[in-house]
Amino acid sequence: MEATVNGIRICCLYLPNGNPAPGPKFDYKLAWFKRFHHRAKELLELKLPLVLVGDFNVIPAEADAYKPERWVNDALFRPETRAAFEGLKALGFTDALRHLNPDAVIYTYWDYFRDAYNRNAGLRIDHFLLNDSALSLLQSAGVHTQVRGWEKTSDHAPVWITLQP
Repeated sequence: MEATVNGIRICCLYLPNGNPAPGPKFDYKLAWFKRFHHRAKELLELKLPLVLVGDFNVIPAEADAYKPERWVNDALFRPETRAAFEGLKALGFTDALRHLNPDAVIYTYWDYFRDAYNRNAGLRIDHFLLNDSALSLLQSAGVHTQVRGWEKTSDHAPVWITLQP
């Protein structure tokens, strides 16, 4: 879904999970990523501040997973997935959460099993990618982790940014 609000183009997405990998679902995920890469290029041509936001189903780096060795063969962490995410960033996007918190432990998702939330055994798979124009407006970013602890809540916590035009 895309909208322009106060001169800022916002593209909200849900990228396919892709498991099991390898297989047809993983192939679909990579093809989806490729199509989105082309769409992101088109959006950059609008010359507006641009925000790509949503559940990318990508663990970009080892620091973004509790026990990353457990995710090596998962579609969210496979080299092809991470390369597609890096390719998107290479178009001219910056990861807002990492930009403002380069060394922090940040998770946006905790499985319902094995008390993952209370052990902070999570993943960072929800992202805000900003082009340079949007990045110049970035004031703050974070995750409302406490929401994940509510009764009958989502396995994701709300991720947010503040832009100051």
